Amino acid sequence: VIGIALETMRLDVIEEAVLKGDAQELLSYVLEASMTIVQNLDFRNKVLRLLVKLYRNLQEPDYISINECLVHLNDPAACADMLQTLVGRDEALRHPVHSPDFSCAPLQKLHTLMAYQIAFDLEDNATQEFLQKVAAALPAPAESKPPAPKDENAMETDESEPLLQASSDPHAVTFGKIRTILSGELSIRINLEVLHRNNHADLLILKNSKTALESRNSVYHSAITFANAFMNAGTTSDEFLRQNLEWLSRATNWTKFSATGALGVIHKGQIAQGMALLAPYLPQEGVSGSSYSEGGALFALGLIHANHGAGVLQYLTRALKSTQTEVIQHGACLGLGVAGMATDDDDIYEDLKNVLFSDSAVAGEAAGLAMGLVMLGTASAKAIDEMLQYAHETQHEKIIRGLALGISMIMYGREEEADVLIEQLCVDKDPILRYGGIYTVAMAYAGTGNNKAIRRLLHVAVSDVNDDVRRAAVTALGFLLFRTPKQVPRIVQLLSESYNPHVRYGATLALGISCAGTGME
Repeated sequence: VIGIALETMRLDVIEEAVLKGDAQELLSYVLEASMTIVQNLDFRNKVLRLLVKLYRNLQEPDYISINECLVHLNDPAACADMLQTLVGRDEALRHPVHSPDFSCAPLQKLHTLMAYQIAFDLEDNATQEFLQKVAAALPAPAESKPPAPKDENAMETDESEPLLQASSDPHAVTFGKIRTILSGELSIRINLEVLHRNNHADLLILKNSKTALESRNSVYHSAITFANAFMNAGTTSDEFLRQNLEWLSRATNWTKFSATGALGVIHKGQIAQGMALLAPYLPQEGVSGSSYSEGGALFALGLIHANHGAGVLQYLTRALKSTQTEVIQHGACLGLGVAGMATDDDDIYEDLKNVLFSDSAVAGEAAGLAMGLVMLGTASAKAIDEMLQYAHETQHEKIIRGLALGISMIMYGREEEADVLIEQLCVDKDPILRYGGIYTVAMAYAGTGNNKAIRRLLHVAVSDVNDDVRRAAVTALGFLLFRTPKQVPRIVQLLSESYNPHVRYGATLALGISCAGTGME
């Protein structure tokens, strides 16, 4: 019944079926089905709103599932209200009626613990903008007030008075902990410790690869640098680099940029020591260094603070404004992009736009990408119009490519809301913008397996006159189908046998993207 109701978009039938059956089990089914089967975004949001109402009406509301729905609905205010409700519910149980079996004791902190778990879930799944709005909507931390001045004529007493009065809000400590969780500090610290303890990267593989490949070839040098970064991502282990300083010193130009930037991957999450680690490479006033090392260091700093950039956004912005060297601007833009990802910060966007309008190919390409990262998933019409207009005006292919990919990221997760833009880009006479249109499909429908989007990609893969666009169309299949990786080999089988090497290239990337981490044979 529920399956038919979802297909026919009958919310009343869904609600009636849930109320008459096993509510908890049916609600779980509807939630899963709405996220995997329902392809109409507007109707899916209506289903999620209904689920929130039904979950709240349960005898014991399922707050974890409510939170999942609210994140998909992009409703930070409701999440903040739910956290306050949970913390407030424990206050009613603070002085329970004592019974011989202490049956009430575990309930005294149950809802507070639930609030902590929801905060962890939010930190894991929500954007920086969403988390900042949730934190801002929570009660402000209560400031402790100093004691009133003592009257000189008052009688002396033996009682010692505290230097600071205790906070009048009994929930201040709890909300403080929730804010710490939402900031990501706790999760990052735990992840760093786990990755460091369980790092089993085999450095012998890297050593043998380094020996077998000509180190003076910049492509080989970058390949080994990237391999080391990915193998040790987030572990803080830079042992291979320390053991091969002479080899590392052979890096030049963009290879040097990549080698320095790779430190950000290795030390990702080491927020407290990020500036100190990169200090030897970061730009310094009055000191002339390699622009490639300095640009790479700014990018590395952004990677260390990726998606948790509050502590470095001002520094990176100052670094961007204080230089006219395009390589350093390139690194600063990329650093701002990854550190300020999905913040929807207009000030950062405007700073990046100023770099874009300087019409420097190297800096402009990074600025276009970073603008998309900062506005990730916002579907900002203003940003899209400005970026698209400049892409049509500039003569630099690098800038057009950066803007095309940036536009695609702005539409991340927006599904059919992106269809008008996709159609506009896919019929553009400029192949780079058609390339951007394909990646807009990939970003807007990522993980949905949307049949309409798959048909569009398959059509472009065999019909477009530009090889880059065809390769991108096949690659994008991997983004759409990463939730169902077993389907991908069947879909790309014929494409993998194409006479066109670019199509075959895209087929391998689609397989790699969709099957990443699955261990499929």
